[in-house]
Amino acid sequence: MYAFFAWLRGRLLPALITAAGVALIAAGLFSYQDAPEAVALAPTPTAVPAATPVPSLLPLPTLPPATSAAPSASPPADRVATRVVIPALRIDLPVVRPPDDPNHFPYCDVAEFLPELHQPGEPGTTYLYAHARVGMFLPILETPDAAMRGMLVQVYTSDDRLFLYEVTQVLRHQTTLDAAFAAKREQLMLQTSEGPRGTIPKTMLVALPLSNGPADHAAAHPTPKPVACQ
Repeated sequence: MYAFFAWLRGRLLPALITAAGVALIAAGLFSYQDAPEAVALAPTPTAVPAATPVPSLLPLPTLPPATSAAPSASPPADRVATRVVIPALRIDLPVVRPPDDPNHFPYCDVAEFLPELHQPGEPGTTYLYAHARVGMFLPILETPDAAMRGMLVQVYTSDDRLFLYEVTQVLRHQTTLDAAFAAKREQLMLQTSEGPRGTIPKTMLVALPLSNGPADHAAAHPTPKPVACQ
């Protein structure tokens, strides 16, 4: 896998977004990768080290224009995504905020959310991503598009809410964040890898909201156990 999201830890401020800043976002997001056929050969993840050296970023040929970003709204202080479940794919992962570290490489055994976008219940995109590995988002990569459309996605939040979404689109071979940043209505996007290390294109699911309501506190607060991916 390649370094991905190196730009994300800087926390974009809406008033300071420039074309150069958006270029850094796109370059970071599309420079990590995981080969599904290499999963069985991957070493057992180890505890997160204090610092993990990562390769330099690859440039992204096409970039989302700065004007395409949806207006950024501050999420409620007590609301962030904490768990994502796709019952039909047997996906069930805690969701964590990535650390404010420009060299952060996405963890294994959890999903992460994109802080520069939105949280469930807000207009715009809630963006969750995880590696294409066993026990993570690998089923998204391997399942036919038609089979995933209509699937239910459950997203729990830190304020004990459960948001239900329905998958409406499967986007393969994506190389920009245009769809995520341009969205005005509430939606959920899930991202995973498509090919070997250094490959830019990603697979994304787009899901639209159905309903939300109270959730059991324990169900909404799984204990995340992120580990450093090898």
